[in-house]
Amino acid sequence: MLARMDTPSLALVVAVFLLAGGVKGLIGLGLPTISVGLLALFMPPAEAAALLVLPSLLTNIAQAGGPALRPLLHRLWPMLAGLVPGALLGGYVIGGAAALPALGVALLAYAAWGLVAPPLTIAPALERRSAVPVGLAGGVVTGATGVFVMPVVPWLAALGLPRDAMVQALGLGFLVATLALALSLAWQGALDAGRAGGSVLAVAPALAGQWIGMRLRMRLPPSAFRRGFFLALLALGAALAWRGVA
Repeated sequence: MLARMDTPSLALVVAVFLLAGGVKGLIGLGLPTISVGLLALFMPPAEAAALLVLPSLLTNIAQAGGPALRPLLHRLWPMLAGLVPGALLGGYVIGGAAALPALGVALLAYAAWGLVAPPLTIAPALERRSAVPVGLAGGVVTGATGVFVMPVVPWLAALGLPRDAMVQALGLGFLVATLALALSLAWQGALDAGRAGGSVLAVAPALAGQWIGMRLRMRLPPSAFRRGFFLALLALGAALAWRGVA
């Protein structure tokens, strides 16, 4: 896919993944939302999501690993299992006209939650009952828009995990959601050899951006950066939603 692009378009894609990887390295999230959100401004969401697959997989493998992996898998597997059928169901949307407004609405909802950051908690009994429905809903959003945001990220935040375990849980969720998205795109015929090759070429700028972001983490206050990130995401979601219905 990238090989067929002209030089300005190729440079724009590289810049988007460099930026998205930088945000990922700085605050531990944002690669799918930024890359798909910005790329959807000038290409179909399905193509943007296909470019995302390998960069998202590789940047989340390290984040998902760690000492808490086994207990997190034991706790989160019902939600993670729900992501796959949900993504296959949502995949019927991403290739159609509804994909762009759906992506805009998903980004708007995620940005609103990130700016308000309500201090929600989930009791153990409710956690068990809600895990599969949340996973299914998150899979539908992932399959329909290419981004892994609502409602899984707020649900994970409400579990009261320690900071390091929360970062690892996000990486684990992003990793499984990306695999589910790849399966959904392949099922819909939107992940062919050309798009897979484009995803390979997007890996380098994403990893470089992640490394830069991790270096900047020691110099910039992440809390202030998060607020700016969600404000920018709010504007991007509004623009995409408007374009999708205009």
